[in-house]
Amino acid sequence: MCSILTAWGSEAQKERWLKPLARGAMIGAFALTEPQAGSDASALRSTAWRDGGHYVLDGVKQFITSGKHGDVAIVLAATDRAAGKKGISAFIVPTDAPGYSVERVEHKAGQTASDTAQIRFENCRVPLENRIGAEGEGYRIALSGLEGGRIGIASQAVGMARAAFEAALAYARQREAFGKPIFEHQAVQFRLAEMAMRIEAARQLVWHAASLKDAGQPCLKEAAMAKLLASTMAEAVCSDAMQIHGGYGYVSDFPVERIWRDVRVCQIYEGTSDVQKMLIARAL
Repeated sequence: MCSILTAWGSEAQKERWLKPLARGAMIGAFALTEPQAGSDASALRSTAWRDGGHYVLDGVKQFITSGKHGDVAIVLAATDRAAGKKGISAFIVPTDAPGYSVERVEHKAGQTASDTAQIRFENCRVPLENRIGAEGEGYRIALSGLEGGRIGIASQAVGMARAAFEAALAYARQREAFGKPIFEHQAVQFRLAEMAMRIEAARQLVWHAASLKDAGQPCLKEAAMAKLLASTMAEAVCSDAMQIHGGYGYVSDFPVERIWRDVRVCQIYEGTSDVQKMLIARAL
């Protein structure tokens, strides 16, 4: 949310929303996905129509991170349904606005500390000044946010993989089998070596994409590569970490089973792995 407001927000919007978000005084949400529109972001059914000094939002959003506990959301809705993706606009919507309601909070396999909600907008009125950019720019705004978001998810995946690796390394050094720590067995050493190599390769790609983003250069391809590589790497590394732990890797006494559950969604949100491959292929 912060990257979108930085790039597209008015000075008043930055003062009102960006500063408290950047300080951590507010939690933001990004409401793009709908029950019938995930990877195909242009298929939104939520609408926003102008009524005097306000827009009136109606529709349902799905899988919205911090949809319940967040303070404010950027919501994508169609202001001109006949124009397709060129008729989508972006709005800042406080979560306490009348007409904003949490229909349910999803029960997930992992990342249980983060709420993921279905949100309904029913005659939800927001002032005109809460529109980000011009009418019809919402699709471009959403895609620009996803670019940075994918780098963020890639970083998250690298971090979780590193945590699983470090837990596995520590366990291998203290767990003994056949008279010596299992770290001294070549099979375990090779597995740990490959885990370390994969993590480092993904980290370097994430840093490359992030450096391009920081420099203001196009990085759609590099962000997609970073997310694809890091998310698939992280699941494999977490699985290997569980294997090194043996049966203890499958129980909640040790952290690796939780990390394994948490990391799986990195291949789904902010664009699935297949979508990342499509983006990379288009840029070749």
